[in-house]
Amino acid sequence: MVNGYSLDPHPRANFAKEMFAVVRIPRVKRDRVPAASVQIVADLPAAKAQSDPKNHRYPAKVVGPARSSEGTMLYYLLEIYNEK
Repeated sequence: MVNGYSLDPHPRANFAKEMFAVVRIPRVKRDRVPAASVQIVADLPAAKAQSDPKNHRYPAKVVGPARSSEGTMLYYLLEIYNEK
């Protein structure tokens, strides 16, 4: 469960997984992002290497994908590695 949302409604469903990614978000204080704004990468060093904070691309740990109640595929942000 993430932020009160169940990501696996059925025991035989494919499990949402924690992964590293580069996420494109206009502001860092978000808890979920559309799948189109997420680029999954192999590990944290790869995410940091591909990040570009000036263009709102941040390294992050995400879980998903999950379908929202509106039918949109989302990833939930577990941690954003925003180095200031």
